[in-house]
Amino acid sequence: MTHSAAPPGRPSGTPPRGRITERASCVLAPNPSPMTLDGTNTWLLAEPDAELAVVVDPGPLDEGHLRAVTETVAERGQRVGLVLLTHGHADHAEGATRLAELTGAPVRALDPALRLGDEGLAAGDVVTTGGIELRVVGTPGHTGDSLSFHLPADAALLTGDTVLGRGTTLVAHPDGRLGDYLDSLRRLRSLTEGDEGAHTVLPGHGPVLADAQGAIDYYLAHRADRLAQIESAVNRGLLTAAQVVADVYADVDRAVWPAAELSVRAQLAYLRAHGYPTARPDA
Repeated sequence: MTHSAAPPGRPSGTPPRGRITERASCVLAPNPSPMTLDGTNTWLLAEPDAELAVVVDPGPLDEGHLRAVTETVAERGQRVGLVLLTHGHADHAEGATRLAELTGAPVRALDPALRLGDEGLAAGDVVTTGGIELRVVGTPGHTGDSLSFHLPADAALLTGDTVLGRGTTLVAHPDGRLGDYLDSLRRLRSLTEGDEGAHTVLPGHGPVLADAQGAIDYYLAHRADRLAQIESAVNRGLLTAAQVVADVYADVDRAVWPAAELSVRAQLAYLRAHGYPTARPDA
């Protein structure tokens, strides 16, 4: 689930399809909406000569989409060896059980309720199915169970809904927390530094971003600006989430106001914890 308001100065781009990097390909799910942008990006990861592929975020329970995923893998002489989930929102995870039925592959996720098989998934884990190396990065904030994956061989970050290819994401209060989200962005930012840092974002929605560091810097600046706007609104006596959304998000498509309200609640909770007792995140 995303908040799709496009920030100024960011090109809209086109959704990724087919091979994007040496090891990463995308199959776009047919679930476009104001909340999912062009649809969910299902990522297929494999070493060029490997027998097994890793699928990240199978997307919705859509038989045609899941068939396209398995057929794309088979066309390359491979089979699905593992399914990974960045988080549990239905537009990313709903198809996981069915894909496991079709392929026999286990499903690994941070949330035990989403797992199929004996192994979980946690920050610091390294996934090596089919010889590929994926480093698991804890990135809570959008949701409490959000993870990202670092693919160092392609200098890429698979960010789920933590960083999108277009627009900005929501912090899904109360499960998502703004403080956690800011820490997660800084954690991803640290992975873009140095000569061997990641430079490409492979997001859960929207186009690929070739400047990972610039994208994350934009996200951090955007969050700081939004928080300042909401702080100003609270100082002017707009204390409830609905009041703040109508004021701060007046120029944003009303179709995403419900999502914006979740983010506003998360920001009001953050302000309340940082010296604004009049902020009312649950009002």
